[in-house]
Amino acid sequence: MNNYCLRRLRYAFNMNDKLMLKIFDLVNYKLTPSELSGYLQKEEHKDYVIMPDYLLTIFLDGFIQFKRGKKEGETELTQAERVASSKKQKLNNNVIVNKIKIALSLKAEDLIEVLSLADFRISKSEISAFFRKPTHRNYRECGNQFLRNMLTGITSKYQAVQKKQKVAVTNGKAQLRKDKKVKD
Repeated sequence: MNNYCLRRLRYAFNMNDKLMLKIFDLVNYKLTPSELSGYLQKEEHKDYVIMPDYLLTIFLDGFIQFKRGKKEGETELTQAERVASSKKQKLNNNVIVNKIKIALSLKAEDLIEVLSLADFRISKSEISAFFRKPTHRNYRECGNQFLRNMLTGITSKYQAVQKKQKVAVTNGKAQLRKDKKVKD
């Protein structure tokens, strides 16, 4: 599931290898382009490498910094400290969803909207159950289906935004060209 999440986020936000390596670099983790390539391959590809939990945690921490900026007062960790800290965290779908939610500044209503883009219906109370402490009586494990639908909805939402921006830029260039012809 880790490799799938990495690939879907890459596609949803139109990230190239250079940008993905920069995201790892934001949290002081050096990943080689060939390592990244292995994690981005599909399972049936000969160069496919299973992405460990700690590495997805590191990427998601970098993604949060990339989208929201560095947290003030946060101490810089070396690569070894970052790996040790990430290995201590138990990564499950609830943690992945929460980190993506934080990176994109999504509220429960936003998540409901994103999930509706993937034709997945859920209530606000069901969503809040994913973000409770595991010891809370209303805590609920987040399944793979929910995570996949969330990533599909995010892809739909952010790919549409990127297409609108491209159209606006293209129309802006066309307008500039017309203005130049008029001035000449």
